[in-house]
Amino acid sequence: MLGRSNVGKSTLINRLVGRRGLARTSSTPGRTRRIHFYRVAERAYLVDLPGFGYASGSKKERAEFAPLVESYLVRTRATLSGALVLVDARRGAQDSERELAKYLAAEHIDARAALTKCDKLGRAEVERARRELATELKLPLEHVAAVSADKGTGLAPLAAWLQEWSGVEFRRADGAPF
Repeated sequence: MLGRSNVGKSTLINRLVGRRGLARTSSTPGRTRRIHFYRVAERAYLVDLPGFGYASGSKKERAEFAPLVESYLVRTRATLSGALVLVDARRGAQDSERELAKYLAAEHIDARAALTKCDKLGRAEVERARRELATELKLPLEHVAAVSADKGTGLAPLAAWLQEWSGVEFRRADGAPF
């Protein structure tokens, strides 16, 4: 999981694994300062990477995030199956997201994108933002999902991508498929 600070990476992980509070969340941007590994079904990991962009903490701490994240994303890592780039639907892609998508493509890392916080926009706005994001990140439209981790909506494509990458079937907390 990659994205700007406070885009909802940890909240989305909690929703996808059906365990509230597994990944620590905060309304203060930049609380995830390390790489966090969440083991799923004894055979895969969801990895929560530190956010980029605005974050609380010193400039030195924020400057340390980039090499940490880049070192994790090296494609020679055999266990890295894919990357999910999260983008706040209200803000759209910025230079950092475009650069990240370009980097992932250059490293031949299978990337997909999720517009988060879609419950804050109308249906037409979400679809427009989804199309714009696909264009800006140079992804096929079917590789861009619109989700709300708070409401639990739009998670079926993400669950399918994660299953494709890991072989693990992700289900809602009640056991039903997404």
